[in-house]
Amino acid sequence: MRPGWDEYFMDIARTVATRATCPRATVGAVLVREHRILTTGYNGAPRGVAHCTEVGCTVINDHCQRATHAEANAIVQSALHGVGLQNATAYCTHQPCVNCSKLLISAGIVKIVYDDAYPDAVASGLLAEAGVAVVQFASLEGARPS
Repeated sequence: MRPGWDEYFMDIARTVATRATCPRATVGAVLVREHRILTTGYNGAPRGVAHCTEVGCTVINDHCQRATHAEANAIVQSALHGVGLQNATAYCTHQPCVNCSKLLISAGIVKIVYDDAYPDAVASGLLAEAGVAVVQFASLEGARPS
C-alpha cells in the first residue's frame, strides 16, 4: 500500500538517521515544503572535526558537545545551499530539544512531526508560543493523507 506523506517523510528521516556519527543518539531530520524535500540532517560533528565514532564523545552535563543535532545540521544545509525554509515542515526521528526548537522557529518551520518523545517543557512552550504545530507521528498512524 502506498504510504501517506507523513509516513513517507518519517521513513526518510529514519534512513537519514543511519548516517549519525554520535553513538549517544541516532537522530535524523528532513525539512519539507509542498511535499518536496528541502534538506536533511543527522547528528554529527561539524565539518572538518573528527566524529564521535572516531574519537569518542565529549560529554558535559550528560550531553555530547562534539555533535551537532540533526535539526541544526538540516538548517545549516539550507543556509549553505541557499534554500529558504519559510512555511516548511520538519520530520524528526526525535522531538527537538530547546535549542533545535529555537532554530526551527527562527528558520520559519510551521510544523514538526516527530517519532520518539524527548519531552522538554521549555521547548514545547516556545513552539506553542510561536504557533508551530507539533505532532507525534504515532498519533498520525493509520491516517494516509494524500
